Amino acid sequence: MPCHETKSCPRCNAPFECKVGTVNECQCSGISFNEAEKDYIAQSYADCLCRKCLLEIRHEMRVKAFNEKVNQIIPPIQKQ
Repeated sequence: MPCHETKSCPRCNAPFECKVGTVNECQCSGISFNEAEKDYIAQSYADCLCRKCLLEIRHEMRVKAFNEKVNQIIPPIQKQ
């Protein structure tokens, strides 16, 4: 029998249903992460996050990585 549990997101405190027993039906299903994103989440949070926070973290980390790459190619203008 699938194990479903109502949890509170440790990042935003929103309630959500974790479906660890049927992970393909869980709210986190279908979200892909690169290794850096997985490592950040694993090191920063001890429990599951809601879908909204997972998507926000992924977005924030990808924007940050993009900006870092752009800054390597085109250094920011220094204020005088």
